[in-house]
Amino acid sequence: MSQAADSPARDAPKPGPGNIDPAEVERFQKLAKAWWDPTGKFRPLHQIGPVRLTFIRDELQRHFGREAGGLRPLEGLSVLDVGCGGGLVSEPLARMGARVTGIDPGERNIAIARGHAEPQGLAIDYRIATVEELGAGGEHYDAVACLEVVEHVPDVAAFVEALAGVVRPGGILVLSTINRTAKSYALAIVAAEYVLGWLPRGTHQWERFVTPDEMTRHIAAAGLAPPRYQGFVYYPLRDAWSLADDTGVNYLASAVKPPALP
Repeated sequence: MSQAADSPARDAPKPGPGNIDPAEVERFQKLAKAWWDPTGKFRPLHQIGPVRLTFIRDELQRHFGREAGGLRPLEGLSVLDVGCGGGLVSEPLARMGARVTGIDPGERNIAIARGHAEPQGLAIDYRIATVEELGAGGEHYDAVACLEVVEHVPDVAAFVEALAGVVRPGGILVLSTINRTAKSYALAIVAAEYVLGWLPRGTHQWERFVTPDEMTRHIAAAGLAPPRYQGFVYYPLRDAWSLADDTGVNYLASAVKPPALP
């Protein structure tokens, strides 16, 4: 586990390079010990994990011409997990064969991620970094995943541009976020944070939610092909999430970066 995680200085938000909100970073840092508790503060992320991973796996298999099935369908692909938190997405991607780099601006989040992956022999390259820093260093990946992060950044257009910048030509970007609708206010904020207590109060700011139309414009401005959208919804009788056509609250998107010209 990183020695940086034991430093007293970690308790103060540290504005760094990149499009980040220090208050948002610190909010998740305070919960860092709960990342791998499936019944704790991050229970919703554990519940939606299979749905998000199914979408990522299927989109990467389709785009890179991989056959469905098998235990390691992403073998050899380089994948960047932006805003990786404690590694809830990075670890299963690594188990599917991807060479995973996970980045997060929170020191404690990265310490938790490393501490959980290392005993399992998962060779995930975890870094305290922003996507802008990786872009400035000229790094590129076959696929970039950024899940439940977009709604926490100050400038979505600039953030999507930075994400697209580290996708290699011919690669793919996968996002998930929350639509800005009356329905999402009722379900993602009022119900999830105040009525059911699934999330700590103040986790989300409705005005930062992004509609699919807005996301389409940001993706086009970043030089990517038109995105493919898929919603995912909660079924209370089954206490389960499933992929669906309804993008009124939660949705996923994938967009391809055109190959380099010869």
